Amino acid sequence: MHYQTASWGNYVAASRNNGMVGVGVDPLERIERLASENAVVIFSISSCCMCHAIKRLFCGMGVNPAVHELDEDPLGKDLERALIRLLGTSSVVPVVFIGGKLVGTMDRVMACHINGTLVPLLKEAGALWL
Repeated sequence: MHYQTASWGNYVAASRNNGMVGVGVDPLERIERLASENAVVIFSISSCCMCHAIKRLFCGMGVNPAVHELDEDPLGKDLERALIRLLGTSSVVPVVFIGGKLVGTMDRVMACHINGTLVPLLKEAGALWL
């Protein structure tokens, strides 16, 4: 994982896949497992500006999401295809899970932020204590 704590704040870098972990596991099952391991999980691509923005949003709120960079995971393409099937869209990143539940992509997260439902979701998941 490559990230800059000085400009980002902090987030939990997901452990790097060594190419063997997860082999033979259904990608949707892997997504479900990864999404349930932390209060906030973001599936991202390291060069995506929308992914950068969503990570900044959460870090700015004091939330430390686990970030899985699909382009840095040997099985990332399989996970990306599974996320496309899960969401039913062709534009898949960033994808956010809160409390193990799918929130959605950038538009859904921003809608929740604007309408005031994001903070209660984060508190319920234990990601925010304010």
